[in-house]
Amino acid sequence: MTYKEIQHLYWRAGYGLKPRELQYLSTLSKAVIVDDLFKKSKTIVPLEKDLSFIKDFPQDKLKVNKELRRKFNRRNFEETKILNIIWLKRLETTPRVLRERMTLFWANHFVCRDMTTSHILQFNTTLRTHALGNFKDFLKAISKEASMIKYLNLRQNRKSSPNENFARELLELFTLGEGHYSEKDIKECARAFTGYNYEFDGTFRLVKRQHDFGQKQVFGRQGDFNGDDIIDIILENRQCAVHICEKIYSYFVNTNLNDDHIEKMVKVFYSNYDIEKLMRFVFSSSWFYNSENIGTKIKSPIDLIVGIQRMVPVHFTEKRELFKLQTLLDQFLLDPPNVAGWKGGKSWITTNSLLLRIKLPSMILEKESYSFQTRGEERNSRIVSVKNKYQEKLTVDVDWKAYRRSVKKISLELLRESLILSDINKGTQYYVNKMGLKPSRKNLVKLMSLPEYQLC
Repeated sequence: MTYKEIQHLYWRAGYGLKPRELQYLSTLSKAVIVDDLFKKSKTIVPLEKDLSFIKDFPQDKLKVNKELRRKFNRRNFEETKILNIIWLKRLETTPRVLRERMTLFWANHFVCRDMTTSHILQFNTTLRTHALGNFKDFLKAISKEASMIKYLNLRQNRKSSPNENFARELLELFTLGEGHYSEKDIKECARAFTGYNYEFDGTFRLVKRQHDFGQKQVFGRQGDFNGDDIIDIILENRQCAVHICEKIYSYFVNTNLNDDHIEKMVKVFYSNYDIEKLMRFVFSSSWFYNSENIGTKIKSPIDLIVGIQRMVPVHFTEKRELFKLQTLLDQFLLDPPNVAGWKGGKSWITTNSLLLRIKLPSMILEKESYSFQTRGEERNSRIVSVKNKYQEKLTVDVDWKAYRRSVKKISLELLRESLILSDINKGTQYYVNKMGLKPSRKNLVKLMSLPEYQLC
């Protein structure tokens, strides 16, 4: 495999490679490289977060004390922001890059927003646990998660007054895609999921007196179906495999869907809904490495932040600055914009974010000054300019010693191949040629500041 092909694989399945890692992997075959990627992600390691604060808010007192509930909600909000930082740190340091990449992908498929820290941590663990497992088991586990039950109003879904929110998103977003079900299917599915609830600790609970045990008719099938039965019926429909394969192709390969490639993926996936088997097929296929798929994906804000930190160890001494960057770049982990999640692709590039994206490496690594203004709530903060008289700098510790060790005896050309996947024009090549031969910190920042670095 060429350097470009290997780095393409690792940017789609992870967050890129350092020059020495790239150099080493180039001596191995594709089969060995792909297999190693999966072997390193076999282990499931949940995020760890101290939840001892919950003891200060006894459940019986929360039920009757409004002020205590307000304090509990405020505390959860702050603790969930800490979980955001913990997840970012995991992305920066983990050797299990594929499992983490898949966890991030599924978080934007099974979109869920919840400020109860223990519940969203449990939800995140479920995503990570099933990220490379069986999709049927995954779907059933997600339907019983406290955070999902809250987010899509399953708690209000009762026999006497069914709530269709979860059933609609289950069919439209999670399994079949728009237009492959009827309104009657939604209503009947909703009946099957009535009575879904959870305990204070997040454990699933079916409230039998609120569950509809009657006959339902879904997709031409009739029976006293429950939620798990409905999921079994949905997955019998080949369209479910098509929908998931299209989303995976769009995210990991190319937003321009290739029907022939997707049909091959469906043949692999539909037989048993094995996610790992599907991803192995994708990463092992020759078409995955076609030139039209390499260096054509716009990096997400999280990709940008994590990619810089994986190349050069960076410690943000002020956590609020990491929150600020995510807000300005329009991707705040654990806080999706809506039930459809982040659109990705060209939507990442806006008039507000473009300047910041280009200047982000120099802001983090060289502490270049910047300014921003806030309009209303924090999520409406917008970058105004970089390097002006109203100077504000990120308070970060950059481990340049670690960087120098990692690029010792490495050429600038290899560094460029590690960072830039897309084709560069003559003007950019001339600019790169003038940098010299050394992978100095100055040249690293210059390469990361190229528009081409925005692509992977």
